[in-house]
Order: sequence, then C-alpha cells, then structure tokens
Amino acid sequence: MVGVAEEAELDRLEKQVDGGRKEDTAQYLSLVRKLKVRRSEKVALHGLALLNSPSAASKLGDDVWTVYEQVAIAAMDCNCLDVAKECITALMKKFPDSNRVGRLEGMWMEAKGYWQQAEKVYESLLEVNATDPFLHKRKVAMAKAQGNFSGAVEALNKYLETFMADHDAWRELAELYISLLMYKQAAFCYEELILAQPTNALYHLGYAELLYTIGGLENLRAAKKYYSATIELSGGRNIRALYGVVLCGAAINQLLKQTRSRNEEESMEIVSLASTVLKMEYKSKAPKKLPLLAPLLEKAASAS
Repeated sequence: MVGVAEEAELDRLEKQVDGGRKEDTAQYLSLVRKLKVRRSEKVALHGLALLNSPSAASKLGDDVWTVYEQVAIAAMDCNCLDVAKECITALMKKFPDSNRVGRLEGMWMEAKGYWQQAEKVYESLLEVNATDPFLHKRKVAMAKAQGNFSGAVEALNKYLETFMADHDAWRELAELYISLLMYKQAAFCYEELILAQPTNALYHLGYAELLYTIGGLENLRAAKKYYSATIELSGGRNIRALYGVVLCGAAINQLLKQTRSRNEEESMEIVSLASTVLKMEYKSKAPKKLPLLAPLLEKAASAS
C-alpha cells in the first residue's frame, strides 16, 4: 500500500517532469516501479522521451532495459501498440531467450487480438517453467477477454492446483462460477476462503449473498448467520449485511408461515436490531431517504 509521503513525493516528481525537468524522469520512473502504481500515460510519455535521448538513456546503465519493459507495459495500457512493439523488439535483441521478454510478447499479441498466437507463446513458456504464476494468470485473463468463462474456470482451477494460497484467485473463481450459475461450486470457493481467512468480512458477505441467491430454508438460515458474522467483523456498519439480515428474516418467516419454532422467534431479535441500525444510519447520513426506507423495513418485519 502506497504511503501518504511516498504518494506526495511521486506527485511532486511527476509535476516537475511535466514541467520540463527531464533530469528527474529516471527518478520518477524508478519510484513508479517501487510503489507498483500504474500511471501509464505519464510513464509512456516521459519514458519514451528518455529512451529516445541517447545521452539520457546512457546514464541509466543496465536500468535502461527495465525502463524499456516499463514503457512497453505502459504503452500497451494506452493502446500505443507500435511503441510497445519497438520496446519489446529492443528487449528481444538484448535478451533473445528471456521468458520475461516472452511474456511481454504474449501480452502484445493479446492487445492486438492475436489470441491463438498469444496462446502458443504462453504454452511454449510454460514448457520451460510450468509454475510461472504470471503465465497462468494471463491465460485466465485471455479466456475472460474472449468471453470464454468456461475456459477461464479451467485455467484458474489449473492455476490453483499449484497456488492454493492465492485468495484473490479463489474469489475470482467464485465470481466466474456465479456468472455460469454454478452456485455449488462457487460456494465451495467461498468456504475455502473463509477457512483460510475467517476474520475477513468480505468473504462472509460474499458467501451469505450466494446462499441467499440459492434460496431454500437451510440456505437462508445459513445466509443470515454469515450476514450476522459480517456485521460483527465489520463493526456493525456494513449496510449490505444489515439489509441481508432483514431480507433473510423476512424470507425465512414466509417459508415457515405458522410453524415457527423458538429459534426463529429469537432470530427476529437480530432482524429487529438490524432494522434499527439501518434507520439510525439513514437518519444520520441520508435523512431524506428515511421515509422511503421505513415502510420497506416494516413490510419485511410484517412477514413474521
């Protein structure tokens, strides 16, 4: 995460480079790399100017090749594919057998829409290094870009066979399954996430919303528990989770009708508390919308 002081320094350098202090360009590009931020337009503009100045580029030493790579990626972000190709060509001449440069070549082919060629490049690189996470992620991204969600699921599952601790990948897989209406498989992904990070409120919330979507009495009961856990983990202020508790309570009572047990009567206390907190939040932050909210909460409660 970028600190306030570092971001201020980056902004200062960027203003100076924009203002014509070309001698600060190398320092600016270095800080962009260090902070891992994407300021693609500025990097492409000033980085290319630096590379096109023989006297300035010579002062970089071996770092010049890092700048070539940085400018190539920034240029692809900006759809300046001719510039990116020039940088990649220069890198390939210097490092003809580099997997890292090969990955750039594959990314350029993706940007051009040459999907089959990019696939061949990535497969060739994976033969050399089958555990390169970047290559597996590119295959996932490429499948998604073509609208091939089933292919993205297959590629992501293959990636997770090796990198099981990648929580972002599990969450992305869950979202892909949801887009394919494969809710049980998505539920498994969220269960893995909650087991790995039981205090992450977002994972509880995602699982609760999925269970609510699936529906049925047992799933609604479970959804209400995970919505409640989200509220607890987020300090009681997660609006989506508060709404979720209210909606689950109403849905459960509709299903139970006249056969409520003591547990369901106790669960209404949670629903009532969530409704109260919602009213307080709206009264504090959006008072004009409170008259619209109150009838909806009363209607949900009347389902009991």
